[in-house]
Amino acid sequence: MEPVSIKEDLRLFQSTLLQDGLKELLKENKFVDCILKAGDCLPCHRLIMAACSPYFRELFFTEDGVEKKDSSREVVLENVDPTIMDMIVNYLYSADIEITDENVQDVFAVANRFQIPSVFTICVNYLQNKLSLANCLANFRMGLVLNCPRLAIAARDFIAERFETLSTDEDFLDFDAPELFAIIGCDALNVEKEEVVFELLMRWVRKNKENRTTALGDAFDHIRFRLLPEKYFKEKVEKDDIIKADPELAKKLKAIKEAFAGKLPQDKEGENGEEGGKVLPGYLNTSKRLGMFNRDLILMINDTAAVAYDADENECFLAAMAEQIPRNHVSITSKKNLLYVLGGLFVDEDKESPLQCYFYQLDTHSPNWIALPPMPSPRCLFAVGEFENLLFAVAGKDLQSEESLDSVLCYDVDKMKWQETKKLPLRIHGHSVISQNGLVYCIGGKTDENKTINKMFAYNHKKSEWKELAAMKTPRSMFGAVVHKGKIIVVGGVNEEGLLSSSEAYDFGTNKWEPFSEFMQERSSVNLVSSAGVLYAVGGFAVQENEDKQYEEDKKQWTGMIREMRYAAGASCVTMRLNCSKRCLNFKTS
Repeated sequence: MEPVSIKEDLRLFQSTLLQDGLKELLKENKFVDCILKAGDCLPCHRLIMAACSPYFRELFFTEDGVEKKDSSREVVLENVDPTIMDMIVNYLYSADIEITDENVQDVFAVANRFQIPSVFTICVNYLQNKLSLANCLANFRMGLVLNCPRLAIAARDFIAERFETLSTDEDFLDFDAPELFAIIGCDALNVEKEEVVFELLMRWVRKNKENRTTALGDAFDHIRFRLLPEKYFKEKVEKDDIIKADPELAKKLKAIKEAFAGKLPQDKEGENGEEGGKVLPGYLNTSKRLGMFNRDLILMINDTAAVAYDADENECFLAAMAEQIPRNHVSITSKKNLLYVLGGLFVDEDKESPLQCYFYQLDTHSPNWIALPPMPSPRCLFAVGEFENLLFAVAGKDLQSEESLDSVLCYDVDKMKWQETKKLPLRIHGHSVISQNGLVYCIGGKTDENKTINKMFAYNHKKSEWKELAAMKTPRSMFGAVVHKGKIIVVGGVNEEGLLSSSEAYDFGTNKWEPFSEFMQERSSVNLVSSAGVLYAVGGFAVQENEDKQYEEDKKQWTGMIREMRYAAGASCVTMRLNCSKRCLNFKTS
């Protein structure tokens, strides 16, 4: 056995022996020389309390380390929950304590008050591991109040990562000025527009206008006004009643306007905040926030990983591992840039239930998959759309009965609940669904009679009705569909005649379909995505070897772009805004 291992075993043995002995002494009430009075009487040993807490060490000993002879056997602890104090004392003897969401703040506060670092650290670790959208703001404030930088920094970073989502949280409006400024002054804010930061600040001011208006002067140093659109600055900042009423702010507004015109303070001129060794005031700062580096990427999700493709750099980035995601799932990116993956089918695998009801959301900050309430019933060959905070799983096929479905499952993102909504007018599978202008469009598909259809229906959730619209020129199923430059584009697919290469475009204004540039080869199950104004066709099944295509607007034709991009095989594809600067793993495409 290695010497280090022997020493560790000896240390552990002695620690366990000592701990068990102390517990036994306390249980038998031997050598007890201290009673903590916190409502209840808690017997303990002064030596143990002094060894574990500087507070009690100072209480029982002089600065010279001599025991205070006149100190009372009883120690009265005012305003302390006896249950919490009993838990802490028991931990000092047993190293066992049950921390929960309900008691962690109380235990944390008592451990801080009586300077018990071991319990304090346990609470900090618990709170860090449990950080969520619901508690991060409160934990940030608690970290500051209890002078715990580790918790405050962890909570601040968590808030910064999710600032776009949290910026509307009412708890922000209860922050003190230094607390708010510590957040909104952060470079790491995951926010794409500075307008969001400014609007939060003004809501905070208006919550308590009388007392907070005077803080605007300092607050201005944490807003990067030169990152605002100049039109927005003129209409929303200069014309704001509270800002106009402050003569000191008028000077700063003048400096910002001059900076927009290219004129910076003469003795502090500089690009990105510096010139000649001098730093510009915060309100003239032009350093971008972290979220301003977000870009439109193509995300390919298969049963191994979610891979983001950057078309400009022709590079792929690992967004998340995805071993728990089954093949043949359906994915959708919501208007709020949230990625959801639904369903899936295990093929040629030893599974009792090959068809799955799985429902996941990608947490791009972790990055991990968050399990959501599964669909009430499994289905395949369905499609998904959205309206406001609702997701719709439309029609599909039941593998057990081998029948197509007309049911529509509706998931409420806020309530995290599924329910059925208005059924589709006919039973289909292998169709496509598009969401646009507050409506959910269901296009094409195949019936139980193996008849491919060209019909299109639009669902109005507010009216709970499906309405039939203009039909496609060509019946098709298993095709790609996407909204690109204000029109629905459909490409490829299959019908009774075989694989298709034809494409069509639907005009929302005229309710008409028109021919679109024919695809370069016949292909089914192709993924169509529109990213940064460019139309892409990814993956699918064809007679010839797959190529991923890009549509050239000026030439009105498709061009080959990436060959053998292995991540696209069997993947679902969506567009999503992601931050490339945070991706640590990247690899060139072949």
